[in-house]
Amino acid sequence: MRPGVGPGSGLAPGVQPGSGPAVVACGGGHGLAASLQALRHLSDRITAVVTVADDGGSSGRLRAELGIMPPGDLRMALAALCDDTEWGRTWRDVLQHRFTGDGPLADHAVGNLLIAALWQRLGDSVEGLDLVGRLLGARGRVLPMSSVPLEIEADVRVSATRSAPARREVVRGQKAVATTRGTVEEVRLLPVDPPARPEVVEAVRAADWVVLGPGSWFTSVMPHLLVPDLAAALRETRARRCLVLNLVSERGETSGLSPAAHVRALTAHARGLRFDVVLADPSAVEDVEALVAAAEDAGARLVLRQVRRGRTAEHDPLRLAAALRDVLEGSWGDVS
Repeated sequence: MRPGVGPGSGLAPGVQPGSGPAVVACGGGHGLAASLQALRHLSDRITAVVTVADDGGSSGRLRAELGIMPPGDLRMALAALCDDTEWGRTWRDVLQHRFTGDGPLADHAVGNLLIAALWQRLGDSVEGLDLVGRLLGARGRVLPMSSVPLEIEADVRVSATRSAPARREVVRGQKAVATTRGTVEEVRLLPVDPPARPEVVEAVRAADWVVLGPGSWFTSVMPHLLVPDLAAALRETRARRCLVLNLVSERGETSGLSPAAHVRALTAHARGLRFDVVLADPSAVEDVEALVAAAEDAGARLVLRQVRRGRTAEHDPLRLAAALRDVLEGSWGDVS
């Protein structure tokens, strides 16, 4: 049995354990969780590659106190891939449970503590994550994109006010970049040229498809393009590549950024990276021609599919699964 893959049920009808395309999904947080919840209906040959730059909340506290990689986004990815049985759902809920109260455990997620404990006990981040995956019967594997915890640094343009002229400043830290009131122009990782996990590079090179996004654009999606060995694997893999766009611009790091600008910002940070498909919800695109042009400049075809959950800013897992099924099967006719 492959590490992190359980035996059970819960795949979509017609998808048997061990079947489906080999898919690598890159991102972090709620965006990556949405992709994984969709992809698990199509395959159990899934590898989630997760950013490790979070410095807020429970993850930030454990990172600062224990000197470990932030476990929160990894925990969310594991929960998204859990086996759709009573066992899998029960352990998913346990992992996601947060302590209440005012003491030192307040707001810590159980899964973060479990992952931190396994890392200390085993001394290997991937082995610890594989064990949690086995506990959940996860439909795939969850890997950190780098071997070390990372920090995000951004060049931000701040508009002029009555009391201060326009200026550029450097903002450091995932939380600070995500909530900046300026316009993010460029992001970097610290340390410079961080090492990629070899399992990640191997998975990308062996994949049939790589799915990047949705998620916090500069702090969850783009960091994958800034790890040299991972970026090289993404450029050189024979896998086809799909970029899934967000439904709205996020207050802070992408405030006011159009879908076309999202694509151009990403490709500006990843010279030479080409895509096959850019997937977007038509309700999120005001200027279709601009997005078509941005997608074509990235080597991709724009595919429009309704993937929004009602009127929210969230992707519906089943609608996204149907859209990704069409993408993976090459059924790319658009809907209005």
